[in-house]
Amino acid sequence: MIRWFVAHTQARAEGRAKQHLEQQGFAVYLPRYLKQRRHARRIERVPAPLFPRYLFVGFDPAAARWRAVQSTVGISHLIRQGDRPIPIPDAVLQSLRAAEDAAGFFPVDQRPKFSVGESIRIVAGAFADTIGRFHSMTADERVVVLLDFLGREIETRLPVEAVAAAA
Repeated sequence: MIRWFVAHTQARAEGRAKQHLEQQGFAVYLPRYLKQRRHARRIERVPAPLFPRYLFVGFDPAAARWRAVQSTVGISHLIRQGDRPIPIPDAVLQSLRAAEDAAGFFPVDQRPKFSVGESIRIVAGAFADTIGRFHSMTADERVVVLLDFLGREIETRLPVEAVAAAA
């Protein structure tokens, strides 16, 4: 009877680990979503793991050589308790697969959930560690932030990845 287990992968090696596990005859499930990536003034959507550095491996622990999973290229280790891997409930995988769209990706809204006037912190760029106020989102998915300089509010537009909620 096939049970599902969680494998911890090496950094950015989920795809490689999936390929090598499948070549060894293991069932593998790698949930993914479409991530927005900005490159050379273009925005493109690329597949990314929903759980970075983790994937699900299915095998029969009584029949399969599960220790082979740990020596697979791209795998760091199986999540275990003591020396035995811990199976996850089948309902977990069923609910994950049910949430996928027709193309096999998870629909993830990557737009920030800020309210107008909410304090946000800039985490990258020339204004890093500056606190501003959220104003709006532009059509090309940039965040409009109002910054207070010399008693005057200055509007600046930043990539979504450059801002976070102020703590």
